[in-house]
Amino acid sequence: MGKLWEHSQYKRHPVNAGKNCLNGRNSIDSYLNKFENADGDAFIDDIKKELQSADSSNVTVICSGNNTIEEIEAIKEFAQSNGYNIGFYADDLKNYDEVASYEDVENAQKVFVIGDLLYENPLIGRRIVHAKQNGAKISAFVNAESSVTSNIADECFSESVGEFLDACKGDIDESSVVVFNQIEAADDLAKIEALNCKILPVFSKSNTKGALGILDAKSKDEMFELLDSTKVLLVFDDDIVDELGYDFSKISKIISFAPCANKTTEASDIVVPIKTWLEKDGSFVNAMGETQTFNAAIESDVLSEIEVIEKLNG
Repeated sequence: MGKLWEHSQYKRHPVNAGKNCLNGRNSIDSYLNKFENADGDAFIDDIKKELQSADSSNVTVICSGNNTIEEIEAIKEFAQSNGYNIGFYADDLKNYDEVASYEDVENAQKVFVIGDLLYENPLIGRRIVHAKQNGAKISAFVNAESSVTSNIADECFSESVGEFLDACKGDIDESSVVVFNQIEAADDLAKIEALNCKILPVFSKSNTKGALGILDAKSKDEMFELLDSTKVLLVFDDDIVDELGYDFSKISKIISFAPCANKTTEASDIVVPIKTWLEKDGSFVNAMGETQTFNAAIESDVLSEIEVIEKLNG
């Protein structure tokens, strides 16, 4: 077996297409920390029994932007064919058919940034730096004075997203781009959509934009309502326990499909190991709507999510 070497995912090179996303940046850590006991087949029969004994209306399947396009389509078909609920949370953000391109960002005269984009998304953060070098004014809303984005911003705001937008709207015009990865209220999105400029929502997970093209996202309140009526929860490669702040002890049975440990697997009754990002093929859609494909870098006998679904259907 060959030795695993690190990759320089920020280097401008075709081999790094897709490696700037969170799954790509964490791919080696995920692989090195994956579950040692990878015999997922041992749990399939137990999961089948749980599903057969449950009312389908009380079963919820969770997927997210951590899943590839192919996995999301398989998860959707699995849930719909069995009458299960689907839970998909996209940070309360929306999909837009037309968004600013990376070139729009770096060529803008004014860039308005909501969130610590330079730290949380280096690929887009680099374009914001280019805009600064090209003479653009950078205005930023950040939650912490120590944020990376605040280091290059001409002005910073920290009270609220809504107040930031209200304070800046008189300065926002067709030469501006608003780049954001968070909101605090539904009104924030309405304010952004009403601006006379290009916008670029940046999602926290690699394939959230791709998932939004396949599934309808739920708000956090809608997710809580769905979980309140859930007795059996199947989570496909997501850490919703850490993300949502819901009391998951109210759910009778939690089943996780994950490559390595997280707070959701710790709260689960059954954990099925699955392939890491390095061990599978697939495709995802980036923030600009471009579909990117990737191939497995390491061979593995661990079950993929699609193989798990095939076995559950078998």
